[in-house]
Amino acid sequence: MKFLVVDDEKDVEMLFRQKFRKEIRSGLIELQFAFSGKEALEHLQSTQPPDVLYIFSDINMPGMSGLELLEKVKTEYPQIQVSMISAYGDDENYKKAINSGAKEFFTKPIDFSTLKEEVQKMLDEKASR
Repeated sequence: MKFLVVDDEKDVEMLFRQKFRKEIRSGLIELQFAFSGKEALEHLQSTQPPDVLYIFSDINMPGMSGLELLEKVKTEYPQIQVSMISAYGDDENYKKAINSGAKEFFTKPIDFSTLKEEVQKMLDEKASR
């Protein structure tokens, strides 16, 4: 199962790879990274249909915001689940994200145990199909 993490902070890649090391090694998940909304869309467009099943995107990024990315993904690729990540747990961003189709909303620092539960739910859903 491929996941795309979108965040303009490059150190996020190392953090996600470290926290999901066991799942990556066992082949349960494959993590891919984009460092802007534009790069994420290019990645999705590079395979038809897109091979990514889940996107974790930061909200506050230069250029295209995570909320703009969410709207584009939900319009063009409604089958892809998207969760938003923000350094600010404000109600306005939360409401915008959920109303735009986000599956979940996480605040930084990310609670990886909750995030892993979310990933496990998706793996279970896929296995039961």
